[in-house]
Amino acid sequence: MGTCWFLKLALVLGLLGNCVDGLGVNWGTMAIRKLPPETVVQMLKDNGIQKVKLFDADQNTMTSLAGTGIEVMVAIPNDQLAVMGDYNRAKDWVKRNVTRYDFNGGVTIKYVAIGNEPFLKSYNGSFLNTTFPALRNIQNALNDAGVGDSIKATVPLNADVYNSPDDQAYPSSGRFRSDINDIMTEIVQFLGQNNAPFTVNIYPFLSLYGNDDFPFDYAFFDGAPQPVVDRGTGIQYTNVFDANFDTLVSALKAAGHGDMPIVVGEVGWPTDGDKNANTGNAIRFYNGLLPRLAGNRGTPLRPGYIEVYLFGLLDEDAKSIAPGNFERHWGIFRYDGQPKFPMDLSGQVANKWLVAAQNVQYLPSKWCMFNPNAKDLSKLADNINYACSRSDCTALGYGSSCNGLDTNGNASYAFNMYYQVQNQDELACNFEGLAMVTEQNISQGNCNFIIQIVASSSSSVSLSLMCSVFVTALLTSLFL
Repeated sequence: MGTCWFLKLALVLGLLGNCVDGLGVNWGTMAIRKLPPETVVQMLKDNGIQKVKLFDADQNTMTSLAGTGIEVMVAIPNDQLAVMGDYNRAKDWVKRNVTRYDFNGGVTIKYVAIGNEPFLKSYNGSFLNTTFPALRNIQNALNDAGVGDSIKATVPLNADVYNSPDDQAYPSSGRFRSDINDIMTEIVQFLGQNNAPFTVNIYPFLSLYGNDDFPFDYAFFDGAPQPVVDRGTGIQYTNVFDANFDTLVSALKAAGHGDMPIVVGEVGWPTDGDKNANTGNAIRFYNGLLPRLAGNRGTPLRPGYIEVYLFGLLDEDAKSIAPGNFERHWGIFRYDGQPKFPMDLSGQVANKWLVAAQNVQYLPSKWCMFNPNAKDLSKLADNINYACSRSDCTALGYGSSCNGLDTNGNASYAFNMYYQVQNQDELACNFEGLAMVTEQNISQGNCNFIIQIVASSSSSVSLSLMCSVFVTALLTSLFL
């Protein structure tokens, strides 16, 4: 018994040493082929990641997290917020997705996310009237269930819910956006009453995206040549993350809650889909961010520890690209759980690689390519468009990893992506005689022609895991 206790303690301490204290990741699942949840959870454990933020409360995912000790933020999607305006529905949601996992060996739930960036301007106010009622009812349901002291409801908000006036454009003048100020004040007051944190998503990359006038170095942490001076405080800001965060601190102070805890729900850097989205910039960004978090430097107005969730864990090739092609490339791991670049989650900037997903199953080593013997090319463009409309061709865009391919290369890339999506069905590599199957890897330089992973059979696996979880809980209750 003593030896087992010592080994468990050593394992825990070893994992804690691998990762910045309190660092979490966002685990999104909008992918054409998903890794089995148990594979992803093992990858989290192998890399010492202690916290994970989800975008739902999927049973298979939750079952895989049971017994791991990993802290979890579950979520209610935006399209379910209106339903949560009914308190009985909110109570039922908490029962099904929170308290059912509240046992020794269950899931360590810390937060419930109410929607995801529900006040984005692009939503045209769709969730303005449903977010606060959902927040109130879920937190009250948590309180009534007896778990409200340890599990808090919070609303992950985009950083555009606050700003500074044009004539005082610096952090100390931060205020909540005038058109939503009343709602934001109501939310902040409720969070304060329940000792819950304010959650914000901050993306320095988006400051650069589509804005060539933005000072490039200001998006990173290694020192902008010309710091921005806050005329209200005299503080010099050398990066946009600190400036953005402190603008929120000022907005909270103006709303009467200057000491409210702040959780950074999402922060990261994409690696493809835009001229500024590449591994070089991602390495630079994380090599600046992680040591700051490890050193608990905080920001000028809020020095000290900051709870942060990186965005994201895995690439998601089924995400909407309405914001930009980069949306499918935020992962620190590829779609198959392979790390993209050296990354030291401890913040020590060691040149080491993350631990890849284990035992990943791939389809056979076959690719679909442009047929060089094709005669009639009149329908080539139409077939490329067809393939790309049903797969992910974002790497072909301007400034992206496959942007330099010639016409035949573009066709091969598009055809192969469609072929892989279709489970390498032979009929999916014809395109009116314009395509052919090859067993030779046709990747070119940094442009990777993928082999898709085998579709996850997590549902059957999760059933056995769920049984195991409840058997463990039963035995624990009997013998402890």
